[in-house]
Amino acid sequence: MDIVREIGRLKRSRGAIILAHNYQLPEVQDIADYVGDSLGLSIQAAATDAKVIVFCGVTFMAETAKILSPGKTVLVPDPDAGCPMADMIDAEQLRALKRENPTAKVLCYVNTTAAVKAECDLCCTSANAVSMVKDVMKDDKDIIFVPDRHLADHVAQETGREFILWKGFCPTHARILPEDILRQKALHPEAVVMVHPECSRGVRALADKVLSTEAMCGFARETQAREMIVATEVGVLHKMRSANPDKVFYPATEKAVCPNMKLTTLEKVLVSLDEMRTEVVLDQETIYKAKQCIRRMLEYRA
Repeated sequence: MDIVREIGRLKRSRGAIILAHNYQLPEVQDIADYVGDSLGLSIQAAATDAKVIVFCGVTFMAETAKILSPGKTVLVPDPDAGCPMADMIDAEQLRALKRENPTAKVLCYVNTTAAVKAECDLCCTSANAVSMVKDVMKDDKDIIFVPDRHLADHVAQETGREFILWKGFCPTHARILPEDILRQKALHPEAVVMVHPECSRGVRALADKVLSTEAMCGFARETQAREMIVATEVGVLHKMRSANPDKVFYPATEKAVCPNMKLTTLEKVLVSLDEMRTEVVLDQETIYKAKQCIRRMLEYRA
């Protein structure tokens, strides 16, 4: 059986689209209708007439797709593909933090579960977090920022604001160390250094550009630079190299691999479409509440 051809046949028969995050395996990216960051993919999927969304990523991403497309069936090929950062805070922990800080507004990174988003005032991405704080939350005196302490630190540096923090982080980005950047800079002195804001302050300090994954891809496409050092999960290098065959991309470290992002395989995508599993199910109250903090962000973007 030609697995790619069979996936295509099932996709058409189900009226489905396949979304793949930038960190997915190359072969999974190659069969996707859209490849991108988590929120961008969910927005694209909501704008289509597809009845079924197969989200190749981690669970919170599929939940976000369901929040924005409650009438569509959203499938996650591997239900064990969770996000360690998102799992570092749950709704009850956030409610407790809110009780301790009753006047504070809550800003959540999109890398959170639907249940956590339902407890928040505003959502942000790694690309727009600075704008959300500077523009949308400029009059809010106290802000709880969950769950990523490194993204919060980046925003604090850019805005001069202080936050009530949760000590969450991305284990994959935490594997990228300043010495990794220095080593690559020594090997490739002409290369531009792109760093994801989920990296630590010491790594970000060595960056030429601090960018989200999609912004990295855009910069790689538009820049005149021929060499780039990329400090994020190594999966994005496939997309960069495919789109820019005349440029050279070096991972900051080969250790920057998210094992959960690699759980989704072509075989699992095939089974997901064939057996319509595993469906993301959220109750209506969670969808409604979680959508409010996302809607407020999207209204600003518009």
